[in-house]
Amino acid sequence: MPPATKTATSSRRFIADLQPGEQIADQVFMIAKKDLRTTTNGGLYIHLVLADRTGQLLGRIWSATQQQYETIPEGGFLRIRGRTESYKGSLQFIVDGMKPAQPGEYELGDFIPRTPYDVDEMWERMLAILRTIRNPHLLGLIKAFVKDEGIAAGFKKAPAAVANHHAYLGGLLEHTLSLLELAVRIFGRTDEKDSFYPDVSRDLVLAGLFLHDIGKTVELTYDTNFTYTTNGQLVGHIAQAAIWIDRKVAEVEEETGQPFPRDLQDVLTHIVLSHHGQYEFGAPKLPSCPEAIVIHYLDNIDAKLHMALSAIRDARNAESDWTEWVKALETRIYKKNVVAETRAPSEKQHP
Repeated sequence: MPPATKTATSSRRFIADLQPGEQIADQVFMIAKKDLRTTTNGGLYIHLVLADRTGQLLGRIWSATQQQYETIPEGGFLRIRGRTESYKGSLQFIVDGMKPAQPGEYELGDFIPRTPYDVDEMWERMLAILRTIRNPHLLGLIKAFVKDEGIAAGFKKAPAAVANHHAYLGGLLEHTLSLLELAVRIFGRTDEKDSFYPDVSRDLVLAGLFLHDIGKTVELTYDTNFTYTTNGQLVGHIAQAAIWIDRKVAEVEEETGQPFPRDLQDVLTHIVLSHHGQYEFGAPKLPSCPEAIVIHYLDNIDAKLHMALSAIRDARNAESDWTEWVKALETRIYKKNVVAETRAPSEKQHP
Protein backbone atom coordinates (compact mmCIF):
# COMPACT_ATOMS: atom_id res chain seq x y z
CA MET A 1 0.00 0.00 0.00
CA PRO A 2 1.35 3.51 -0.83
CA PRO A 3 2.56 5.83 1.93
CA ALA A 4 0.00 8.16 3.43
CA THR A 5 0.09 11.93 3.16
CA LYS A 6 -0.58 13.84 6.36
CA THR A 7 -3.20 16.56 6.28
CA ALA A 8 -3.75 19.12 9.00
CA THR A 9 -7.21 19.94 10.31
CA SER A 10 -6.27 22.87 12.53
CA SER A 11 -3.49 25.35 13.34
CA ARG A 12 -2.30 23.41 16.38
CA ARG A 13 1.27 22.14 16.63
CA PHE A 14 1.00 18.41 16.07
CA ILE A 15 3.35 16.05 17.88
CA ALA A 16 4.87 14.81 14.62
CA ASP A 17 5.97 18.38 13.80
CA LEU A 18 7.47 19.35 17.17
CA GLN A 19 11.20 19.95 17.45
CA PRO A 20 13.48 20.29 20.51
CA GLY A 21 13.61 23.78 22.01
CA GLU A 22 10.01 24.83 21.28
CA GLN A 23 7.90 26.76 23.78
CA ILE A 24 4.22 25.79 23.81
CA ALA A 25 2.18 28.48 25.51
CA ASP A 26 -1.20 26.77 25.61
CA GLN A 27 -2.26 23.63 23.79
CA VAL A 28 -4.55 20.67 24.41
CA PHE A 29 -3.16 17.15 24.45
CA MET A 30 -4.82 13.83 25.05
CA ILE A 31 -3.39 11.99 28.07
CA ALA A 32 -2.83 8.43 26.87
CA LYS A 33 -1.13 7.37 30.10
CA LYS A 34 -0.05 8.80 33.44
CA ASP A 35 2.16 7.48 36.21
CA LEU A 36 3.39 8.98 39.49
CA ARG A 37 7.04 8.11 40.06
CA THR A 38 9.84 8.80 42.53
CA THR A 39 13.13 10.50 41.63
CA THR A 40 16.48 9.25 42.86
CA ASN A 41 16.47 11.87 45.64
CA GLY A 42 13.01 10.85 46.87
CA GLY A 43 10.90 13.55 45.18
CA LEU A 44 7.88 12.92 43.01
CA TYR A 45 7.45 13.45 39.29
CA ILE A 46 4.66 12.61 36.87
CA HIS A 47 5.38 10.54 33.77
CA LEU A 48 2.88 11.26 30.98
CA VAL A 49 2.25 9.98 27.49
CA LEU A 50 0.81 12.89 25.50
CA ALA A 51 -1.02 12.08 22.29
CA ASP A 52 -2.66 13.55 19.24
CA ARG A 53 -3.62 12.01 15.92
CA THR A 54 -0.02 12.16 14.63
CA GLY A 55 1.61 10.23 17.45
CA GLN A 56 2.64 10.13 21.09
CA LEU A 57 5.15 12.09 23.14
CA LEU A 58 6.72 11.50 26.54
CA GLY A 59 5.89 14.24 29.04
CA ARG A 60 7.26 14.96 32.52
CA ILE A 61 6.13 17.13 35.40
CA TRP A 62 8.94 17.68 37.90
CA SER A 63 8.43 18.48 41.61
CA ALA A 64 4.94 17.00 41.36
CA THR A 65 2.37 16.25 44.04
CA GLN A 66 -0.20 13.52 44.55
CA GLN A 67 -2.92 16.17 44.21
CA GLN A 68 -1.58 17.24 40.80
CA TYR A 69 -1.50 13.65 39.68
CA GLU A 70 -5.11 13.06 40.66
CA THR A 71 -6.34 16.06 38.64
CA ILE A 72 -4.89 14.66 35.38
CA PRO A 73 -7.59 12.83 33.39
CA GLU A 74 -6.11 9.62 31.99
CA GLY A 75 -7.79 9.07 28.64
CA GLY A 76 -9.02 12.67 28.76
CA PHE A 77 -7.76 16.05 27.62
CA LEU A 78 -5.45 18.54 29.30
CA ARG A 79 -4.43 22.11 28.48
CA ILE A 80 -0.66 22.31 28.82
CA ARG A 81 2.11 24.87 28.59
CA GLY A 82 5.77 23.98 28.61
CA ARG A 83 8.73 23.22 26.39
CA THR A 84 10.19 20.46 24.27
CA GLU A 85 13.69 19.11 24.67
CA SER A 86 15.80 16.22 23.45
CA TYR A 87 16.56 13.46 25.95
CA LYS A 88 18.75 10.49 24.95
CA GLY A 89 17.92 11.06 21.31
CA SER A 90 14.15 11.27 21.79
CA LEU A 91 11.83 14.22 22.13
CA GLN A 92 10.12 14.90 25.45
CA PHE A 93 7.83 17.62 26.79
CA ILE A 94 8.49 19.34 30.12
CA VAL A 95 5.19 20.55 31.54
CA ASP A 96 5.30 23.90 33.36
CA GLY A 97 1.57 24.39 33.77
CA MET A 98 -1.69 22.57 33.13
CA LYS A 99 -5.44 22.57 33.61
CA PRO A 100 -8.28 20.28 32.44
CA ALA A 101 -9.55 21.05 28.93
CA GLN A 102 -13.27 21.65 28.65
CA PRO A 103 -15.50 20.25 25.87
CA GLY A 104 -15.58 22.68 22.97
CA GLU A 105 -11.98 23.81 23.54
CA TYR A 106 -10.55 21.24 21.16
CA GLU A 107 -11.31 19.40 17.92
CA LEU A 108 -11.72 15.66 18.52
CA GLY A 109 -10.43 15.00 15.00
CA ASP A 110 -7.03 16.33 16.10
CA PHE A 111 -6.63 13.41 18.51
CA ILE A 112 -7.93 10.29 16.86
CA PRO A 113 -5.49 9.09 14.19
CA ARG A 114 -7.05 7.19 11.30
CA THR A 115 -5.95 5.29 8.24
CA PRO A 116 -5.38 7.48 5.17
CA TYR A 117 -7.04 4.84 2.98
CA ASP A 118 -10.71 4.32 2.13
CA VAL A 119 -12.11 1.82 4.65
CA ASP A 120 -14.93 0.50 2.47
CA GLU A 121 -12.54 -0.04 -0.44
CA MET A 122 -10.10 -1.94 1.80
CA TRP A 123 -12.96 -4.05 3.16
CA GLU A 124 -14.06 -5.03 -0.35
CA ARG A 125 -10.47 -5.81 -1.39
CA MET A 126 -10.11 -8.04 1.65
CA LEU A 127 -13.38 -9.86 0.94
CA ALA A 128 -12.37 -10.39 -2.69
CA ILE A 129 -9.23 -12.21 -1.54
CA LEU A 130 -11.11 -14.26 1.05
CA ARG A 131 -13.67 -15.36 -1.56
CA THR A 132 -10.86 -17.24 -3.35
CA ILE A 133 -10.65 -19.71 -0.46
CA ARG A 134 -11.71 -23.08 -1.91
CA ASN A 135 -12.15 -25.19 1.20
CA PRO A 136 -15.92 -25.05 1.86
CA HIS A 137 -15.55 -25.38 5.64
CA LEU A 138 -13.10 -22.48 5.90
CA LEU A 139 -15.11 -20.38 3.46
CA GLY A 140 -18.29 -20.99 5.45
CA LEU A 141 -16.52 -20.05 8.68
CA ILE A 142 -15.19 -16.80 7.19
CA LYS A 143 -18.70 -15.94 5.98
CA ALA A 144 -20.04 -16.46 9.52
CA PHE A 145 -17.57 -13.88 10.83
CA VAL A 146 -18.19 -11.41 8.00
CA LYS A 147 -21.98 -11.62 8.46
CA ASP A 148 -21.63 -10.78 12.17
CA GLU A 149 -22.44 -7.05 12.05
CA GLY A 150 -20.76 -6.27 15.37
CA ILE A 151 -17.51 -7.96 14.46
CA ALA A 152 -17.52 -6.49 10.95
CA ALA A 153 -18.12 -2.95 12.24
CA GLY A 154 -15.32 -3.33 14.77
CA PHE A 155 -12.99 -4.77 12.15
CA LYS A 156 -13.45 -1.67 9.99
CA LYS A 157 -12.80 0.74 12.84
CA ALA A 158 -10.35 -0.86 15.30
CA PRO A 159 -6.64 0.02 15.45
CA ALA A 160 -4.18 -2.85 15.10
CA ALA A 161 -2.49 -1.82 18.36
CA VAL A 162 -2.50 0.82 21.11
CA ALA A 163 0.95 1.90 19.95
CA ASN A 164 3.82 0.82 17.68
CA HIS A 165 2.20 -0.28 14.39
CA HIS A 166 -1.06 0.66 12.63
CA ALA A 167 -2.14 2.38 15.86
CA TYR A 168 -5.01 4.34 14.33
CA LEU A 169 -8.66 3.90 13.37
CA GLY A 170 -8.86 1.42 10.52
CA GLY A 171 -5.39 0.12 11.34
CA LEU A 172 -6.56 -3.45 11.93
CA LEU A 173 -8.19 -3.61 8.50
CA GLU A 174 -5.20 -1.96 6.81
CA HIS A 175 -2.76 -4.37 8.49
CA THR A 176 -4.88 -7.45 7.71
CA LEU A 177 -5.33 -6.45 4.06
CA SER A 178 -1.57 -5.89 3.73
CA LEU A 179 -0.94 -9.39 5.05
CA LEU A 180 -3.48 -10.96 2.71
CA GLU A 181 -1.99 -9.16 -0.27
CA LEU A 182 1.48 -10.34 0.74
CA ALA A 183 0.12 -13.89 1.02
CA VAL A 184 -1.40 -13.98 -2.45
CA ARG A 185 1.93 -12.88 -3.90
CA ILE A 186 3.59 -15.88 -2.26
CA PHE A 187 0.85 -18.51 -2.45
CA GLY A 188 -0.91 -17.57 -5.70
CA ARG A 189 -3.60 -15.04 -6.50
CA THR A 190 -6.40 -17.53 -7.05
CA ASP A 191 -5.03 -20.97 -6.11
CA GLU A 192 -1.82 -22.89 -5.34
CA LYS A 193 -0.77 -23.24 -9.01
CA ASP A 194 1.52 -20.21 -8.80
CA SER A 195 2.57 -20.76 -5.19
CA PHE A 196 6.22 -20.63 -4.15
CA TYR A 197 5.30 -23.25 -1.53
CA PRO A 198 2.61 -25.54 -3.00
CA ASP A 199 2.80 -27.86 0.02
CA VAL A 200 1.58 -25.05 2.30
CA SER A 201 -2.20 -24.61 2.42
CA ARG A 202 -3.11 -21.31 0.80
CA ASP A 203 -6.63 -21.56 2.22
CA LEU A 204 -5.39 -21.97 5.79
CA VAL A 205 -2.94 -19.09 5.42
CA LEU A 206 -5.65 -16.72 4.16
CA ALA A 207 -8.17 -17.78 6.80
CA GLY A 208 -5.55 -17.57 9.54
CA LEU A 209 -4.45 -14.09 8.50
CA PHE A 210 -8.04 -12.86 8.54
CA LEU A 211 -8.65 -14.28 12.01
CA HIS A 212 -5.28 -13.83 13.75
CA ASP A 213 -6.03 -10.34 15.15
CA ILE A 214 -9.82 -10.30 14.92
CA GLY A 215 -10.12 -10.30 18.73
CA LYS A 216 -8.73 -6.76 18.72
CA THR A 217 -12.18 -5.57 17.69
CA VAL A 218 -13.17 -6.01 21.35
CA GLU A 219 -9.76 -6.01 23.04
CA LEU A 220 -9.24 -2.31 22.34
CA THR A 221 -11.37 0.74 22.93
CA TYR A 222 -10.97 3.62 20.51
CA ASP A 223 -13.73 6.19 21.04
CA THR A 224 -11.52 8.98 22.43
CA ASN A 225 -8.17 7.24 22.94
CA PHE A 226 -6.63 3.85 22.43
CA THR A 227 -6.55 1.63 25.46
CA TYR A 228 -7.62 -1.84 26.59
CA THR A 229 -11.19 -2.80 27.40
CA THR A 230 -12.06 -5.00 30.36
CA ASN A 231 -12.30 -7.87 27.88
CA GLY A 232 -8.85 -6.94 26.59
CA GLN A 233 -7.39 -6.95 30.08
CA LEU A 234 -9.06 -10.18 31.20
CA VAL A 235 -9.18 -12.23 27.99
CA GLY A 236 -7.04 -10.61 25.29
CA HIS A 237 -7.35 -10.79 21.51
CA ILE A 238 -5.63 -14.16 21.11
CA ALA A 239 -7.93 -16.04 23.47
CA GLN A 240 -10.96 -14.09 22.24
CA ALA A 241 -10.33 -15.16 18.63
CA ALA A 242 -10.03 -18.79 19.72
CA ILE A 243 -13.34 -18.51 21.59
CA TRP A 244 -15.02 -16.96 18.56
CA ILE A 245 -13.73 -19.68 16.25
CA ASP A 246 -15.33 -22.28 18.50
CA ARG A 247 -18.64 -20.38 18.56
CA LYS A 248 -18.71 -19.70 14.82
CA VAL A 249 -17.90 -23.34 14.05
CA ALA A 250 -20.95 -24.32 16.08
CA GLU A 251 -23.06 -21.79 14.14
CA VAL A 252 -21.83 -23.14 10.80
CA GLU A 253 -22.54 -26.73 11.87
CA GLU A 254 -26.06 -25.79 12.94
CA GLU A 255 -26.72 -23.90 9.71
CA THR A 256 -25.33 -26.54 7.34
CA GLY A 257 -26.16 -29.66 9.31
CA GLN A 258 -22.65 -30.93 8.65
CA PRO A 259 -19.80 -31.44 11.11
CA PHE A 260 -16.81 -29.11 10.86
CA PRO A 261 -13.58 -31.18 10.65
CA ARG A 262 -12.04 -31.15 14.11
CA ASP A 263 -8.45 -31.29 12.90
CA LEU A 264 -9.09 -28.30 10.63
CA GLN A 265 -10.53 -26.31 13.55
CA ASP A 266 -7.61 -27.31 15.77
CA VAL A 267 -5.01 -26.16 13.24
CA LEU A 268 -6.83 -22.87 12.60
CA THR A 269 -7.08 -22.25 16.34
CA HIS A 270 -3.40 -23.13 16.71
CA ILE A 271 -2.51 -20.52 14.07
CA VAL A 272 -4.28 -17.86 16.12
CA LEU A 273 -2.76 -19.04 19.42
CA SER A 274 0.79 -19.11 18.02
CA HIS A 275 0.95 -16.04 15.79
CA HIS A 276 2.99 -13.98 18.32
CA GLY A 277 5.71 -16.54 17.82
CA GLN A 278 7.25 -16.67 21.29
CA TYR A 279 5.98 -17.31 24.81
CA GLU A 280 7.49 -14.06 26.09
CA PHE A 281 5.45 -12.14 23.51
CA GLY A 282 2.18 -13.64 24.71
CA ALA A 283 1.88 -16.70 22.47
CA PRO A 284 0.20 -19.59 24.34
CA LYS A 285 1.74 -21.97 21.78
CA LEU A 286 4.74 -21.82 19.45
CA PRO A 287 4.08 -22.07 15.68
CA SER A 288 4.03 -25.81 15.00
CA CYS A 289 2.77 -26.17 11.44
CA PRO A 290 3.93 -24.53 8.19
CA GLU A 291 0.91 -22.22 7.97
CA ALA A 292 1.40 -20.98 11.53
CA ILE A 293 5.07 -20.26 10.80
CA VAL A 294 4.11 -18.29 7.68
CA ILE A 295 1.53 -16.20 9.51
CA HIS A 296 3.87 -15.38 12.39
CA TYR A 297 6.61 -14.11 10.08
CA LEU A 298 4.32 -12.24 7.68
CA ASP A 299 2.71 -10.53 10.67
CA ASN A 300 6.14 -9.62 12.03
CA ILE A 301 7.36 -8.30 8.67
CA ASP A 302 4.37 -6.04 8.13
CA ALA A 303 4.37 -4.71 11.70
CA LYS A 304 8.10 -3.98 11.87
CA LEU A 305 8.36 -2.49 8.38
CA HIS A 306 5.39 -0.26 9.19
CA MET A 307 7.20 0.98 12.30
CA ALA A 308 10.43 1.57 10.39
CA LEU A 309 8.82 3.36 7.45
CA SER A 310 6.64 5.47 9.75
CA ALA A 311 9.78 6.56 11.60
CA ILE A 312 11.45 7.49 8.30
CA ARG A 313 8.44 9.59 7.25
CA ASP A 314 8.33 11.34 10.65
CA ALA A 315 9.08 15.04 10.23
CA ARG A 316 11.24 15.13 13.36
CA ASN A 317 15.00 14.93 12.93
CA ALA A 318 14.50 15.77 9.24
CA GLU A 319 18.08 16.98 8.76
CA SER A 320 19.60 13.71 9.96
CA ASP A 321 20.15 10.49 8.02
CA TRP A 322 18.79 8.69 11.10
CA THR A 323 15.34 8.63 12.65
CA GLU A 324 14.51 9.19 16.29
CA TRP A 325 14.96 6.15 18.54
CA VAL A 326 12.25 3.56 17.79
CA LYS A 327 11.64 1.86 21.10
CA ALA A 328 9.79 -1.17 19.72
CA LEU A 329 12.65 -1.88 17.29
CA GLU A 330 15.34 -0.98 19.85
CA THR A 331 17.25 1.11 17.33
CA ARG A 332 17.24 4.18 15.14
CA ILE A 333 16.49 3.61 11.44
CA TYR A 334 18.85 4.69 8.65
CA LYS A 335 16.83 6.83 6.22
CA LYS A 336 18.99 7.11 3.12
CA ASN A 337 18.03 5.14 0.04
CA VAL A 338 21.59 4.38 -1.00
CA VAL A 339 20.53 2.48 -4.13
CA ALA A 340 18.48 5.40 -5.45
CA GLU A 341 21.33 7.83 -4.74
CA THR A 342 23.88 5.72 -6.64
CA ARG A 343 21.83 5.18 -9.80
CA ALA A 344 23.05 6.58 -13.09
CA PRO A 345 21.12 9.69 -14.25
CA SER A 346 19.31 7.73 -16.98
CA GLU A 347 18.19 5.11 -14.48
CA LYS A 348 16.68 7.74 -12.18
CA GLN A 349 14.31 8.81 -14.93
CA HIS A 350 12.85 5.31 -15.25
CA PRO A 351 11.92 3.85 -11.84
